[in-house]
Amino acid sequence: MPTFVLMTKMSPELARDPRGRKRTGREWMKLVGQKCPGVRWVAHYALLGSYDFMDIYEAPDLDTAHKISALSREGGAAEAESWSALPYERYLQIVDELET
Repeated sequence: MPTFVLMTKMSPELARDPRGRKRTGREWMKLVGQKCPGVRWVAHYALLGSYDFMDIYEAPDLDTAHKISALSREGGAAEAESWSALPYERYLQIVDELET
């Protein structure tokens, strides 16, 4: 299953109430579970820097990754950016294929 990284920045409203973020996060996860079946969460990190959170997850397809980003913005993220991620060993295999 493809791996994705979701980078989010909270809206100013959510940033003012970090304790409320816990409730909002649970509600968001429930909604994602309903709207995006088959997603497997790998990791969730709070960050220092230009983004507030980073989620790593596996999704069945690109459409599902788009849905998760859209749900993030609907759920209060001021910004949500998704990246596809490829395991390094697979990357090396692809590079090797270019040499043949």
